Amino acid sequence: MSPAEVATALAQLETISVKGRAPKTGYTREEFGPAWADIDRNGCDTRNDILARDLDGETFKPGTQNCVVTTGTLADKYTGTTIDFVRGNTTSSAVQIDHLVALSDAWQKGAQQLSAEQRRQLANDALNLMAADGPTNSAKGDKDAATWLPPNKAFRCEYVARQTAVKANYSLWVTQAERDAIEGILAACS
Repeated sequence: MSPAEVATALAQLETISVKGRAPKTGYTREEFGPAWADIDRNGCDTRNDILARDLDGETFKPGTQNCVVTTGTLADKYTGTTIDFVRGNTTSSAVQIDHLVALSDAWQKGAQQLSAEQRRQLANDALNLMAADGPTNSAKGDKDAATWLPPNKAFRCEYVARQTAVKANYSLWVTQAERDAIEGILAACS
């Protein structure tokens, strides 16, 4: 990341409230609208939009107007490894679409106060989404930057900067431990 990008992320972090984690009461995935909506109205659902954006050499299912990604190669930012994606019942889970700010974490840090449309936007926001190694994404779960960071240390600066931007954009808050973790990582980026 450039020094300007680090400065922007640090400035955004300063605008984010620090509060405790709210209860998870009432959280369901459905509170964020249908999974993988076609938010940009391009005819493709968000999952396929992100796969098409993040994979190299992708191929598409015939007759889907280049919407349904069938194969491709992911340079996984979480692990620093390369993963071959092949759509199928037993193979698609190798590459998952991660919410960098997990929806459960967002719910406990202000999203329950957003409108249904704002939550739908958050769940489908390309800034908050990334194709990732399936097992690593599953291990991350709904953890925040204080409790989980990508194993690939070279991606940590971008990771927390994107989380900071998403939380600022949607008026979500951070815990003190999360803020300290993000600030420490960003301080080491420049």
